[in-house]
Amino acid sequence: MEMLDWMKQAKTLAEDPVSGFDPNAVTESVTVEINAPARIVWDILCDMPRYNEWNPFCVKAVSDLQIGSPVEMRLMNYASPGSIVPNLEYVCAVEKERMVSWEMHHTDAWPYPARRDQVITPTGPNSCRYYSTDAFLGNNGIHVYNFAGPWVKRGFDDSAYALKARAEEFFAAES
Repeated sequence: MEMLDWMKQAKTLAEDPVSGFDPNAVTESVTVEINAPARIVWDILCDMPRYNEWNPFCVKAVSDLQIGSPVEMRLMNYASPGSIVPNLEYVCAVEKERMVSWEMHHTDAWPYPARRDQVITPTGPNSCRYYSTDAFLGNNGIHVYNFAGPWVKRGFDDSAYALKARAEEFFAAES
């Protein structure tokens, strides 16, 4: 699968050790083929108040999805089953029916920048493909990837399968 454009253009770690990109520090979900139009998948992803109805990983999400706006989330912590962790990121890209992205900025208190992209690719009038990535950035990125990558991937995979099921259910009800 081809890297997203921002990844191709990102500064390398040698150029920017704080937020530079390391292709070895990226978690990617499974890619799911969805038998529903991209617009339905998009609507589900943007309906954050209803995430708890379908998303087993991100059980709460609050945002207006405007560039720069916060995305306040509650995530299942697969590293510590049964616990939920708060997560705060900021919207950095929105391309209707194609991609929504948010990022965690580097700060002195939290030196672990990252960027999540959720990508929808139409494959026909009533079908599309979905996957998501999380790029752990900067010098600490590979360490975060090694620690959190496996459970983040599990969460992203669970979310992808759940999104597929919800979108196909909505499309069937619409037809």
